[in-house]
Amino acid sequence: MNTAPALTAAPRYPHDLAGWVRYFRLVELPVLRRTAAQLEDLRDMEDAVDARMVADVISADPLLTLKLLAYTATLHRERRTTDVETAREAVVLIGITPFFKTFGPQPTIEDHLHGQAEARSGLTAVLRRARRAARFAMAFAAHRGDHDAPVIHEAALLHDFAEMLLWLHAPDLALEIQRRQRLDPTLRSHTVQRELLGVTLAEIQHALMVEWRLPELLIRITDDSHAEASQVRNVLLAMRIARHTAQGWENPAIPDDVADISRLLNMSVEPTLALLHDIER
Repeated sequence: MNTAPALTAAPRYPHDLAGWVRYFRLVELPVLRRTAAQLEDLRDMEDAVDARMVADVISADPLLTLKLLAYTATLHRERRTTDVETAREAVVLIGITPFFKTFGPQPTIEDHLHGQAEARSGLTAVLRRARRAARFAMAFAAHRGDHDAPVIHEAALLHDFAEMLLWLHAPDLALEIQRRQRLDPTLRSHTVQRELLGVTLAEIQHALMVEWRLPELLIRITDDSHAEASQVRNVLLAMRIARHTAQGWENPAIPDDVADISRLLNMSVEPTLALLHDIER
């Protein structure tokens, strides 16, 4: 356990919502080194590449997905009657050649956090959880026959993107939040976030989504305050099971998660648990 002295929010960091939005609004969004390499492989064979191939690479990386959607929101907005809601739709709108011209060789998370092993470990855990949650969310949505399943997948993938930004651009604060919660497992996330950041990560994230004009459906599905809505609950339960099974399937909270998921899917508990294990394979 880290026993370093407690930190306080450094003066260079904001301590209100407007300040954090300004701070994060124009920051660099690096991608996983694997993602950057895959994009370069596709760039080398651009003439043989289609939107699905590009979107498959993007959709495996939360930060590149976020970067693409934020960029797409700036294009032809006055001429569009609907939001571009998925990575594939975004690539189709932009076009393959313009995409590769706009998105050149990508900066990587590994380079950005070079020499910061704890921050890299923290961010890696969030990214891994996001990808697992997205798989769960997609499977739940498919089982429910939800025609917005691709957006639900994306909502789970991006559900914690503000935490990713904190690990990237204020890693000392992210580490201090982690340290305090490890010292006191009963400490609620929003309590320590408000103390150190002045606001919660959920508030920062919602404000950034609005600022970047991300799709309305995506904003709505990622809003935890509307947990009574089936699509929101789909994402929340996917996030919960991904979080609670991050270290295996022995967490005492898992039976409650499985029971809640079984109600969402209108299944009994045993088939629900079997489905969850199938999703993991």
